[in-house]
Amino acid sequence: MSVLTRNEAQTRAQLLDVHRYTIDLDLTTGEGTFDSRTVIGFTATASGDTFVELKPETLRSISLDGQPLDPAGLAGNRYPLTGLTAGPHELRVDAAMRYSRTGEGMHRFTDPADGHTYVYTQLFMDDVQRVFAAFDQPDLKSVFDLTVTAPEGWTVLGNGTATRSTEGHWSIAPTPPISTYLVAVAAGPWHSVTTHHAGLPFGIHCRRSLAPHLDADADEILTVTRACYDRYHEKFDEPYPFDSYDQAFVPEFNAGAMENPGLVTFRDEFIYRSAVTDTERQTRAMVIAHEMAHMWFGDLVTLTWWDDIWLNESFAEYMGYQTLTEATRFTDTWVDFGVARKGWGYDADQRPSTHPVAPDPDAVPDTASALLNFDGISYAKGASALRQLVAWLGEKDFLSGINTHFARHRFANATLADFIDNLAAATDRDVHAWAATWLRTTGIDTLSAHVEDTPRAWTLTVDHDGTRPHRIAVGTYDHTLDTQSGAAQLVLRDRFELDIPQTGTPTALPGRRPALVVLNDDDLTYAKIRLDPASWDTALTGLSHIPDPLTRALLWNTARDMVRDGELHPTAYLTAARTHLPRETDLALVQGVLGFAAAHIADRYLTPHDRPAALATLTSLCRDLLRRTEGLTAKDWEQGPGTARPGSPDPGLRLTAVRHFIDAATQPAAIQDWLGEGTVPGGPELDPELRWRILTRLAVLGATDEAAIARELGQDPSATGQEGAARCRAALPTPEAKAAAWQAMFTDDTLSNYLFTATAQGFWQPEQSELLQDYVARYYPDATALAARRGPAMAEAAGRHAFPVHAVDTHNLQLGDDALHDETLTPALRRKLIDQLDDLRRALAVRNAH
Repeated sequence: MSVLTRNEAQTRAQLLDVHRYTIDLDLTTGEGTFDSRTVIGFTATASGDTFVELKPETLRSISLDGQPLDPAGLAGNRYPLTGLTAGPHELRVDAAMRYSRTGEGMHRFTDPADGHTYVYTQLFMDDVQRVFAAFDQPDLKSVFDLTVTAPEGWTVLGNGTATRSTEGHWSIAPTPPISTYLVAVAAGPWHSVTTHHAGLPFGIHCRRSLAPHLDADADEILTVTRACYDRYHEKFDEPYPFDSYDQAFVPEFNAGAMENPGLVTFRDEFIYRSAVTDTERQTRAMVIAHEMAHMWFGDLVTLTWWDDIWLNESFAEYMGYQTLTEATRFTDTWVDFGVARKGWGYDADQRPSTHPVAPDPDAVPDTASALLNFDGISYAKGASALRQLVAWLGEKDFLSGINTHFARHRFANATLADFIDNLAAATDRDVHAWAATWLRTTGIDTLSAHVEDTPRAWTLTVDHDGTRPHRIAVGTYDHTLDTQSGAAQLVLRDRFELDIPQTGTPTALPGRRPALVVLNDDDLTYAKIRLDPASWDTALTGLSHIPDPLTRALLWNTARDMVRDGELHPTAYLTAARTHLPRETDLALVQGVLGFAAAHIADRYLTPHDRPAALATLTSLCRDLLRRTEGLTAKDWEQGPGTARPGSPDPGLRLTAVRHFIDAATQPAAIQDWLGEGTVPGGPELDPELRWRILTRLAVLGATDEAAIARELGQDPSATGQEGAARCRAALPTPEAKAAAWQAMFTDDTLSNYLFTATAQGFWQPEQSELLQDYVARYYPDATALAARRGPAMAEAAGRHAFPVHAVDTHNLQLGDDALHDETLTPALRRKLIDQLDDLRRALAVRNAH
């Protein structure tokens, strides 16, 4: 199969104007394939040759302007259209297309809970070819007019309002001009909740087996949706550009969500069938806000080529967090961004695969290379850069530039140059110079504070290791005692703005030096922060005494960076967590710090000899959190989100402690008792997620067996239950279990994307290194072959989840480096291996640094 190059796209865009696609899909032809009939109306602006893309199971017929063409002319995924004359043309294609089990193209899923089947499309970045014939590139926008034949009892959803003419026959309202990758269809016996807002139909949809869980959260989901819709209309001059707004929560979805105009698709894990924390609800709300922002930035105005993907993702990421903070009850979203999301960007920006937020067009020569840039840089770093831009420009000028951008390019395409020109028109600041330093460069600046004390004043000097200008806040804090409790506190003395690099002499300030000086105190820039020694000592001992959770997030990120850079011993991070998390009030911080401590420090940065002590520390910390949250009643667990009784313990904090206690268990007795009793003493009762989590840990410890897994699956035969069973079976510490899991992942090719991921998550365990030793060498050739057979989505899964991440040794590193010389590596797997091996090098360096 051929990937589209940028040069080919430019040539085709100069030759063609595409006006309309008329597409008829028949979903009643069997379990393996569906029928796709497409009519494309287009104009050639001159005489010439081009091609149309499709990936059929069978190409039955193709004709141009009424003249039949030979189906055998299809070469890979391209059918050549030669000898076009200037003027209008009509291309007709009739094909059978194969359903997918990997989340690409038209994915088909049968729910094991009730036997109902669902299909949905995911056409990004070039998977429209799996569903219908198309001139598949973002700058050939067109109107799309779809009809769908579906089994009796199904509902069909699309980009526009869908109307059933007769039983099984559906028409979807034609779209305004959109890109090929944004076309969407979702069909099945959906459970739906519908309403109207601002004169438009709104709907949320899920499979029937999740209906009670959607109904329980429908008010929250729709409240967030309406609030974001209204807030965007306050920010943007251009009204919402489509005729309806549906949100479908679909099974086995690879991404978090997809911004299809009028039909956003989400992974249906966002329909919670088990207890979740309020931070997880906030994440769902952020994704809703993120995808709605795309309706303007991405759908109304679309990138011309994939080198500008950040124009979509960075903008939606920034707007998602900011709008959620402004318009909903989730007012601390930037704390979660700081502790959970920003580190994703920092990590990506320090790997060999780093790239500018806005890469040079020559660096994205084709769609395969473009797909690799959907990473922490395009999302988290780009959003951080926009947040700094807003701080520098001011929100008024920023939004003025954005609205000019929408007005000039509505239902069309735009480039980075267009975006910067439109921002520049709204301000007298040099936005082009800002873009050159922030968007066209790689790496992370480091800002280091140096504080000197004198009898009557103190001075601050900021060392700037980097090239970007920054506008930051500096916070200064003093020790004090709470007048009522007598507890130690850190209180804000002053916060002032500082431009980096500094000009002139060091900043001199009156009074004694503060106990703590924090650079970038409101986390408005993207840079590593290093405190002066006295401030760092204060932070380590008093972190939980700092009043603002955003400041605490920044300091936890500093500690994280220092561990990764070999400047702070991993056990010092654990000690800080053990000291401060029992007093932490922000749940996002608790979850983020515990997650890093478990997945990176205990599992990778500490040696196998030191790991048991780390797990013991985490277990003790979780016990402290459980003691802190004693006294919860059944009513507390039943309360709706964000409605905890004043002064009562946070159920989400207790749930977080229970999860990490399970994951850190080194002896099975306590969690086995919980499983047998069906509850944690003091709550919560075990829901399916907690039961499978316990059973997985028992499998790792060799304290359960296939019979117990089968019994649990009998009680929970859902899709999530199937994944839980696959994870448990792969985690069993026997040669037979490992051999069966490996064959299922790398030989049988029958696992869906989600079952593959679950199996991979169970397979590699630090406690089982001796048993797994031989599989480390097998991973590289087997993953390479799998990626070539099953495509980019499975390559991503194999590189992310099936990599031997716990084999932190030079043998694994050498095997991986050797594998990178294999010319058959697909781009998606090569990129994942480069990143994983760099993380492996860092883990070895951290171990060797202490």
